[in-house]
Amino acid sequence: MNDNLEKLRQRLAEFAAMRDWDQFHSPKNLAMALIAEAAELVEHFQWLTEEQSQLLSPEKKQAVSHELADVLIYLIRIADKLDIDLIAAAQSKIEINETRYPVERVKGDARRAEEY
Repeated sequence: MNDNLEKLRQRLAEFAAMRDWDQFHSPKNLAMALIAEAAELVEHFQWLTEEQSQLLSPEKKQAVSHELADVLIYLIRIADKLDIDLIAAAQSKIEINETRYPVERVKGDARRAEEY
């Protein structure tokens, strides 16, 4: 997985460089674009029931996959600009969450950590 993520990071960096877009790809601008894409993702689920959100038509699922790809692309670009290893960061965050949300305390309960 790490190799695939690195290949994708390189491809995205080349894509932006060839178009001279690095001048626009500051972490701030990329974070703003990420939020816009995340909002577009949310739009696909707005007003759906829980069941409907799990039973998307093939066309809707394809549209959602494109929005997920956009979110991933911007996330990778931000991490690249800030020299953050996303895999290491995610593993570190999971370890933090394992401490904040111990199974015996939170199983079946979805409150925030401060509420326990």
